[in-house]
Order: sequence, then structure tokens, then C-alpha cells
Amino acid sequence: MPSERPSPSSWVSLVTGCSSGIGRALARELAGRGQRCFASARRAESVRELEAEGLEAVRLDVDDPAGIRAAVAAVLERAGRIDLLVNNAGQSLFGPLAELPLERLDAIYRTDLRGPLAVAQAVVPAMAKQGWGRIANVGSLVGVVPTPWTGAYCAVKAALHTLSEVLRVEVAPLGIEVIVVQPGAVRSEVAKNAPVDLERYSAPDSLYRDAVGAIRRRSQASQRNPTEADDFARALADALTRARAPRVVRLGRGSGAITLLEMLPAALRDRLFARAFGVASARTR
Repeated sequence: MPSERPSPSSWVSLVTGCSSGIGRALARELAGRGQRCFASARRAESVRELEAEGLEAVRLDVDDPAGIRAAVAAVLERAGRIDLLVNNAGQSLFGPLAELPLERLDAIYRTDLRGPLAVAQAVVPAMAKQGWGRIANVGSLVGVVPTPWTGAYCAVKAALHTLSEVLRVEVAPLGIEVIVVQPGAVRSEVAKNAPVDLERYSAPDSLYRDAVGAIRRRSQASQRNPTEADDFARALADALTRARAPRVVRLGRGSGAITLLEMLPAALRDRLFARAFGVASARTR
């Protein structure tokens, strides 16, 4: 039987991907609520920045299985338990699927899907031993309603949603709860790296050479009037610490419209998105 859970203000939490954006804001918020929050980041300099803020920090690269195990072991050694894991680390990827380099697809799959599962696998034994825990996997609204020029990212986030749903059922007997977080547009540094490699579609032999501008605009769309990360983190922390864990948490700009978009006939949604995201510009002239 699951053990009696501690008060949220005394939880030990681990958040991945805290170099900026949602991860860093959430780590600050949880720590500010009294939790012993371990903020993790891939780069050593980011870990030092987190520590300079007064946060407890560990180096954790979700692409490195040995590093994951070492980071989780370090948290357990220092705190003795992990009550909340937030799998936030990830990367974005933009470009037409017909010409997307498959090695880039492999990379986002490794970071955004395999990575969260690897961290969860490292944490589950400790949570099972203590008879309680929560795992929150950060997906995306575009994993629910996919959009042009970001098919690989949409697919990986949809897969993460599905993985989380199954994980929830499988770890429930261990006293562990699983939450799927589906953010809308939130202020983030990720968008700065989004246009990487887009110039490849300007090549004379690319079918999408006339659509590069539309692809680039799509890569920055989430940063046009987004929800501020601190505001998002406050609302997310409220949801993650509820007495009864929510199955899905949708927050951020655009989250209110997702239900309407889900209800639209698929053919109509395709036409709307094709127009909104400039897909027609890819036509051969």
C-alpha cells in the first residue's frame, strides 16, 4: 500500500532542463514554496549559474544514461528521497518532414522521448521504496493538435503523452502518480535555437525554397506574446502540488483554444493551418 505522503512544502523535487525558461522558473517557484528542489542542467556553466542563484543544482544530461544515474544518486544521497520529478528538458525542431535530416529526428527523439523515460526509470525505484511519488512529463499542445513545419516535434511530444498515459497505469500500484503537462506558448530561450539548419531549405534543389520565410516565422511563433515563464511556473506548481494529481495540465497562451481546435473537422483544420503557416508557398511555380 502507498505510504502517507508528506506535505508539498516538504517535498524533495528534481526538475530537468533548468538552464532557462520553464525549468528554471519552476525550480525557483518550488524552492520558494519550501521544497528542497534540485535544479538540473546539461552544461556545467548552467549548473554554476543555478547555484549562484541559491538553488541546489546537479548536472544532468538526459542523453547520457550514466550521467542520469549519477545525478539521481547524488540527489538521493543529499536528500534521501525524491517526491516529485519534472521531466522538462527538451529541444525543438522545425522543417518540412519530406526533407528533414533523419539524424535530427534521431536527436530530438533521444532527448524529448527517450530522455524523460530514462530519468523516470532512474527515479522510480526510489519512489517505489518510499511508497509514493509524482512524475510530471512536459509535453506540448502541438502534441495534441499538430502544426505544419514542426512535425517531428509534434510527433515526439504526442509519443511522450502516450508513454506517460501507459506509465501512469503501470506505476500506480507502486504509489506513483504521473501527470502530463501540455504547455501552450511560454517565454523560453528554446526559440533562439529553433532556426538552426533552416537555410538548408533555401538550396536550389529544395522543394521548400520559397517557404523558408514561413518556416522561420513558425519557429518563432511561440514567442509572440507568450505567457511569461514565472507566471506559468506559479500555475504549474499549483497543479503539481494538488492533493489529487491531475491527469493532464494545460497552461499557457493557446491552451484555451485547444479544445475548439480538437473539435474541428480534420480537413477544415488542415486548410486553416496550411493558410496560417504559409504551406502554399511551397508549391512548385
